[in-house]
Amino acid sequence: MDTSDFITLLAEHQDKSLLFEYAPGMLVGTNYHITEVKHLTIDSVDCGAGIDSWKETIIQLWESPSEIGKPTHMSAYKALGILKKVGEMKNYEMDAVVKIEYGNSMFHTAQLHISDFEIKEKQLLIKLVVNPTDCKAKEVCGIPETVSSESINSCAPGSGCC
Repeated sequence: MDTSDFITLLAEHQDKSLLFEYAPGMLVGTNYHITEVKHLTIDSVDCGAGIDSWKETIIQLWESPSEIGKPTHMSAYKALGILKKVGEMKNYEMDAVVKIEYGNSMFHTAQLHISDFEIKEKQLLIKLVVNPTDCKAKEVCGIPETVSSESINSCAPGSGCC
């Protein structure tokens, strides 16, 4: 989901509580805050010497220990207000991919992708997934798109791959 779509989704559901599901059946606590919004430009070189560049918007969530047991989640209205304020201070790249940065004592901190969303009565549920790492130079490295364990083992140091 890009930044424009995420902001539009919040605007369309301002009357709903905003929930984040970071793993199946696991929700970010009601005590979360948006603590940082990052505007990133990634300039990369992959293992096949390919050059790439893209933009990301990273929204960081943090659970406040002093608000454990808070009865309700942040509203989409409040989250939208925070994001609009950030946008006034630093313009968004509206086509940048949105990621949610989150971690707690039971889940490693990660930048999670938005895989889907669900409207449930008075809730907007944002479903997050971990996007695994991948070789971006499969063709150069001779790795088929459907990777077998045999081809993974053949990608060894000195092989010209990764």
